[in-house]
Amino acid sequence: MAQYTENSASKPRILTGDTPTGRLHLGHYVGSLENRVQLQDQFDCYFIIANVHAFTTRAQQPTDIRQSVLDIAADYLAAGIDPGKSTIFVQSEIPAIAELTFFFSMLVPFSRLMRNPTIKDEIRDKNLGDSYSFGFLLYPIGQIADILAFRPALVPVGEDQLAHLELTRETARRFDQMYCGVDPQTPDEQYVRAGGLFPIIEPRLGRVRRLVGLGGPGPHGQLLKMSKSLNNAIYLSDDPDTIRKKVMSMYTDPNRKKATDPGTTENNPLWIFHETFNPDTVWVREAMEKYRAGAIGDVECKKKLVEVLVALIDPMRQRRLIYEKDPAQLLAVLREGTARANVVAEETLRLAKIALKQDYRPRTLL
Repeated sequence: MAQYTENSASKPRILTGDTPTGRLHLGHYVGSLENRVQLQDQFDCYFIIANVHAFTTRAQQPTDIRQSVLDIAADYLAAGIDPGKSTIFVQSEIPAIAELTFFFSMLVPFSRLMRNPTIKDEIRDKNLGDSYSFGFLLYPIGQIADILAFRPALVPVGEDQLAHLELTRETARRFDQMYCGVDPQTPDEQYVRAGGLFPIIEPRLGRVRRLVGLGGPGPHGQLLKMSKSLNNAIYLSDDPDTIRKKVMSMYTDPNRKKATDPGTTENNPLWIFHETFNPDTVWVREAMEKYRAGAIGDVECKKKLVEVLVALIDPMRQRRLIYEKDPAQLLAVLREGTARANVVAEETLRLAKIALKQDYRPRTLL
């Protein structure tokens, strides 16, 4: 029985990333990106731009997908991801992921795949009906391969990705039990030490699990999450004037007709944003009390929020402009990162083929 060792790097490994559907917004920032920046010194970080997954719903828009790849890379760098510390790479340039996707697809029953609530939500939210492609259903399996190809200890994600991560955990257990001889009674944290190839990964949630958008409630009365498709987002690349316009038009308490009316702070995006982004907690606490008492108006509170968000976003926007003016620099970062990522993924594929008894010849990527 082959024995595998845990990541030999001096730091435990992280894998996470984004599907390139456009520029990143504040929901991405507090849900995961902020967390990634803070973890760079503690972990060996790999950040995937999952461009193949973008084809599951945008197959007719390859030029847009390519631009989105560059946009996300620029957002990563502008937010503080350091390519000297972390590896940023493009999914389609890692052939081991595609091979692992095929092998993992044999380990996930179709019925289990269709119980994935994220799949159901996307079919509903994107009005796909029954016209979605086979590749759309393959996407969760590809995401398993994205993660396990790098055998990470942690995966920083937003709350909406937890169902995908649970499927990844199930697949890692099944592979290790079936092909590496790991006892099913083994505790998750002991799988690699028990002879497994794949660790049973742990999610790491950001400080805000689900940031609401700028608009009002959805059809069932709940506040909708920030989303490009819902046109309710503030982007990390927005200029101060755009931020001001968006904030001044954001949904607050619909029952408050004038500044002297008592207002509700609960489930009010204005106050959710202040609690999330405003570092002056004393001002936030006192202003919320005034708002509930009808002693402060929406306009004053929105102007304060504009100041807070511009102070957060504008330094990122300025750094982003540097990369926008030099696409060759972005491509260089992606090529260097992809080369490093291929070394790790190819080693995982080699070990997986040994476990699968399908190791017939050595393979070297040029």
